[in-house]
Amino acid sequence: MTDSWWLKPCKAIDAAAHEQALARQQQLTKPAGSLGQLEALAVQLAGLQGQVRPSVDRLWIAIFAGDHGVVAEGVSAFPQEVTGQMLHNFVTGGAAISVLARQLDAQLEVVDLGTVTPSLDLPGVRHLNIGAGTANFVEGPAMTQAQGQLALQAGRDSVSRALDSDAQLFIGGEMGIGNTTAASALACALLECPVSDLTGPGTGLNAAGVSHKVAVIERALVLHAAQRGDALQTLFNLGGFEMAALVGAYLACAQEGIAVLVDGFICSVAALVAVRLNPGCREWLMFGHRGAEPGHRHVLRSLDARPLLELDLRLGEGSGAALAVPLLRLACALHGQMATFAEAAVADRPA
Repeated sequence: MTDSWWLKPCKAIDAAAHEQALARQQQLTKPAGSLGQLEALAVQLAGLQGQVRPSVDRLWIAIFAGDHGVVAEGVSAFPQEVTGQMLHNFVTGGAAISVLARQLDAQLEVVDLGTVTPSLDLPGVRHLNIGAGTANFVEGPAMTQAQGQLALQAGRDSVSRALDSDAQLFIGGEMGIGNTTAASALACALLECPVSDLTGPGTGLNAAGVSHKVAVIERALVLHAAQRGDALQTLFNLGGFEMAALVGAYLACAQEGIAVLVDGFICSVAALVAVRLNPGCREWLMFGHRGAEPGHRHVLRSLDARPLLELDLRLGEGSGAALAVPLLRLACALHGQMATFAEAAVADRPA
């Protein structure tokens, strides 16, 4: 894995399909632009899929999980054991994303990069055991180079399985107690924003808890300040295994040609890292929603992203992106099934 595969070129958009889809939109029986963002989505997907009439019927959802050493600093309202417990909930069908995957007829994969729960062995979970969670990043790097590259590769491997299943859309989700702290630290380092602007309650901290979380992140940023210009090393210093897997997945999707629907704050921070590492991947990313974490708005703005939904979500798991899938499907249906003016014998707008 010394080939730095994540830097290889991303697949080019199919310009002909994009232009033909755009031309089709101009001929549908509606005023031009009247379906707003749905029109742009259909045209974007046409270019990504190389199909004038795209579809997102075959959906792959990968949940990446990992624990975080920074939890030792008291930054979470939930105990760390919840990460492992939620893995069981994912594969037994009781989690929100499990319900949504069933409703969407999606393939759901659960990948455990490394938790603190010893000897976790759950049927239906891919246990990779990269480490017993990350290290505490206020004391040193969150992960080693080797661990970080294994996590990146885990995301790439999930995309390979998505390709084998002929998936048309990839959603990455995450689970890991303490990961909003890691995501906020990573976003602050990349965007050079004040920590208080990008740090929120996560799973339910009160005001004092948020203030403490800010202080912890500020300590970490001082410790790792010398490497803030290096996006990959910053990911390894401050991120989580699950975030590195998301980065790897997003980059692999762009290289292999699978459209991505990005979930909430943590996934958007991973998308930011991916774009910093390989800017060509940005064209392959769509954004499902804007969540309740205050930092999410800043990250989306930095990516020039227009999220589809705003429902004050803060669950993670890929849930917000999954909720946006019906909109994508309806955008494709409208684009592909509406009649043109000529087909419907409707007078076109005057020249």
